[in-house]
Amino acid sequence: MIKMKLNKRMMRVITYGLLGIMFFVCSLPTYAWTYTIKRGDSLYKLSRRFGTKVDTLKAVNRLPGDQIWAGGQLWIPDAPQQARTQQATTTSNVNSGDLYLLARLINGEARGEPFTGQVAVGAVILNRVKSGKFPNTIAGNIYKAGEFESVANGQIWQPLTNNALKAAKAALSGWDPSGGALYFYNPAKVYNPYNWIWSRTVVNRIGRHVFAL
Repeated sequence: MIKMKLNKRMMRVITYGLLGIMFFVCSLPTYAWTYTIKRGDSLYKLSRRFGTKVDTLKAVNRLPGDQIWAGGQLWIPDAPQQARTQQATTTSNVNSGDLYLLARLINGEARGEPFTGQVAVGAVILNRVKSGKFPNTIAGNIYKAGEFESVANGQIWQPLTNNALKAAKAALSGWDPSGGALYFYNPAKVYNPYNWIWSRTVVNRIGRHVFAL
């Protein structure tokens, strides 16, 4: 009898626990990515960057206050309709061909990297377009001979992921996690110790990529 009561009590605990988990998961809004907090970030800055509200960030991440710490992670919900409209306006001067080409380059060069790193790769292309030192179009930079391994080996034409497309849109909206970089590379794949890339000034490191000027 005692054993049966314990079993029933255990079943209730498990059932309520599962219901609680399901409620928690179902109550979360759709989110675009998980963001790793950087030094100097604040909920206000992130809300402005991602087109959401401070209260929304606090609610989604179950934050009791406004404090966040570098190295922690936040769920970033999809931007509300107004913010998406503003983002569309910002990128309206970029045709869909450029958007998808940038997404393909990101997919080929940074597939499997953190979302922030994928955005940074896209930002490097856009930084080159604006720099005056490289071709002044997205396509001109991507197809420039000898620049990108994924173009040379065909990885750029692999099936496009949603993350790569979102990363391209984020870069086109003005987000630049690269720190203004004009180059990116994976140090593990640069085998020549005298390669010119080692002379470039490093401004950021995200995932396996180094970003440099």
